[in-house]
This record gives sequence, C-alpha cells and structure tokens, in this order.
Amino acid sequence: MTDRLDGTRILILETREEAQFSRLLAEHGADVLRCPMVVIHDLPDPAPVEAWIRRAIAAPLDELVLTTGEGLRRIVGVARRAGCEAELIKALGAARCFTRGPKPGRALREIGLSPHATTETPTSEGIAAMLASEDLKGHRVGLQLYPDKDHGALIGAITAGGASVDAVTPYVYDPQAADDNIVKAIDEMAAGRIDALALTSSGQVRRLFAAAKANACEDRLREGLARTKIAAVGPVVIDELKAHGLAAEITPANHAFFMRPLIGAMAHSLATRDAARS
Repeated sequence: MTDRLDGTRILILETREEAQFSRLLAEHGADVLRCPMVVIHDLPDPAPVEAWIRRAIAAPLDELVLTTGEGLRRIVGVARRAGCEAELIKALGAARCFTRGPKPGRALREIGLSPHATTETPTSEGIAAMLASEDLKGHRVGLQLYPDKDHGALIGAITAGGASVDAVTPYVYDPQAADDNIVKAIDEMAAGRIDALALTSSGQVRRLFAAAKANACEDRLREGLARTKIAAVGPVVIDELKAHGLAAEITPANHAFFMRPLIGAMAHSLATRDAARS
C-alpha cells in the first residue's frame, strides 16, 4: 500500500507554487498549513506595466525573458484590465521566450504559448549563461524582473551581446504581511503542532531566519525546528540548512528533486515514524 500522510500536519513555505504543492499534499491526506513567505501585490500604479505592454504590442519583441511565472500572470492581468490581452498574447507569441526554470514555462502554457528554451538552473546567472550562446545583436529583448534584487548584472549580460533591453517589474512585495505569516508558523512549530516542514528552495530557509531575526524570535524558531521533521527538496536547500546548523531529515530518493518525490519521501518517513510509535 502506498504510504500516505493521513493525520499529519505539514507546513509549507511557498508562494508561486503554493496552491499546487498544497493540493498534492492534501491528495496524500495531509493537513496543510500554508505560510506564504512573500505576499505579492500588483503595482500601486499600473502605468509602467501598461506602458511596457503597449510597447510590446506596437513593436513586437525579438526575445522575451521571464524570470517568474507570477510576473507573466500579473502582466497578462494588467493587459486584461486594459482591454488588450489578446493583442499582448499575439505579440508575445512572435517572440522567442526564454524562461528561468520551469515555473514561467507553465505560465506561458496557460496563455497558449511555450518557451523556446529554459535554464538548467533557475537563477539570473542561468539566464545569462543560456543567452550567451544566442545571437542577440540588434535585437530587442523584453525582460520581466521581480522586486528586491539588483538585476544590473543580468541586464549587463544581455546588453553585452548587442541587444537593447526593455525591462518591467510587474509586482511588489509586502514584507510586513509576510513576516506576520512566518511568526505564526514559528509559533505553531514551537508548540509542537507541525509534523514536518517542507522546504522547496534555499530562499525559504534564508527568509525564515531573516524574519525570525527581525521579530526577535530566533530562539523560538530553533526550538520549533528541533521539534519538527525537516524535509528538503534537494542539495541546494540542504546546503542552506547546513549553513544555519541544521540538517534535512527527509529528502527525495534517487536524486529526484521535485515536489512529488519530496511528498513521497515525507509520506514514507512519517508513516515509518508512526508505525514505530504504535
């Protein structure tokens, strides 16, 4: 019989893929506590995004570089409210689309498009390396960015190839709202009400500790982590945990660093634990 997560409470620190991860865990019987690490809002003033959309429609891009699926969805939402969604999708369909990892590719498929190429590693450096092999001289490249990061190196790498860059950042973060979520999740772990913490990116580990430090509850965080099994999707997350003096107790088998194998590993580990207790 396949191991399940019935009777377990799993904490996930997700934002862009939170709904999918939560659904998969629930299908395995888990009670999921969702803690968005970042609260995302549209820009207070949509004018810069609307202007980018109008430029993309008027003078179609040669290439489109997407760093997040959330970014594309926000852009399409602005276009829909502005009454030019179909025009935008048609214009983007004429460009070669490059994506930072698989998540922007899924957002593209939602509007009937597909990526020309996807980075092997979902980082800005991965994008720069991927585009380095492309002939971009004289091309116009649309670049979707995300907040709270200096993207100068990525823009410089693209322009170094002779392209012009038209960049847009279509959303903002609300750090205070996110911190409130994280502190509540820390309290749940410290109270022993979480069976496992599921980590799918190294940024989640850094964000967890940064929020704990900002809210003077680092000791309570470590107390909670000591009472909670830590599940990590892959080696990058494992290394980040080590940097904070922690170890992952649950990891996917056979180097399958994806959500479903991680869920399977949690189900097996927690089922084994419960069997040992009974």
